[in-house]
Amino acid sequence: MQTQNPFLDELAKLMTEAAGAADGVRREAETVIRGNLQRLIADMDFVPREEFEAVRDMARAAREENEALKARIAALEEWLGKTS
Repeated sequence: MQTQNPFLDELAKLMTEAAGAADGVRREAETVIRGNLQRLIADMDFVPREEFEAVRDMARAAREENEALKARIAALEEWLGKTS
């Protein structure tokens, strides 16, 4: 047989409200922290990943072109050395 205890009902209601309030505080704290971190990162002038990858690809292409040009110059110097 189950009895109704108003004290326990009020305690359960209070705990439910406290859990809801704690969740609200947690969400608000996350929002504030996220905003502060985003502002800090923006102030540090970090480069977006897309820009970094684009510059990295450009550098790789330039390096490959330099290697090809070095090989052509070496071949031309060798050819000029033989014909002189």
